[in-house]
Amino acid sequence: MLNNQHANPPSYPRFQSNVVTDYGPNPFIIDIGNATVNNDTFRTALWTGNNLQLTLMSIPVGEEIGIEVHPDNDQFLHIESGHGVVRMGNQMDRLNFQQPVFIDSAIFIPAGIWHNIVNTGDIPLKLYSIYAPPHHPWGTIHQTKAIAEANTNHY
Repeated sequence: MLNNQHANPPSYPRFQSNVVTDYGPNPFIIDIGNATVNNDTFRTALWTGNNLQLTLMSIPVGEEIGIEVHPDNDQFLHIESGHGVVRMGNQMDRLNFQQPVFIDSAIFIPAGIWHNIVNTGDIPLKLYSIYAPPHHPWGTIHQTKAIAEANTNHY
C-alpha cells in the first residue's frame, strides 16, 4: 500500500546541521530550505551520486559566484534567502541575459552556457545547486570563494 500511514518507512540518514558530510550516493532525506539557509560555506557538496549532485552555497554581500561554464553539466539553482542578479550568455565576455533573482527563484543553466550570480542584497545570498552529472568531487567543502578558485579539482 503506497499511502499506508501506519507502515514503517525506511530508515534513511537525515541531515544534521552540525555534521557536514557528503551523504551520497545513499538514499537521503533533507529539509533543503533549512539546510541551505543555515549553510555558511561558499560551497558544500551535500549529496553526490553517479548522475546528480547537490551543493549548498552562501554568497557574501556584494560578492559573486564568479563567471563560469560547465561544458558537460546542466545546472539548477534555487534561491532560499537574499537576492541578486544572474547573468548568462554563450561567451564569457557576452553575458547578454540578465535578470534579478530572489527567494524562490529557480535558475536553469544549460551545459555550455557562461553564467554568474552577484549578491546585490544586504544579507548573504543562500542557494542550493543541482548538477547533472556531478561537477565537484565527492565531499567537496570550500569555506570561501578564494579556496574554491584555488581548487581546480572537479570532474
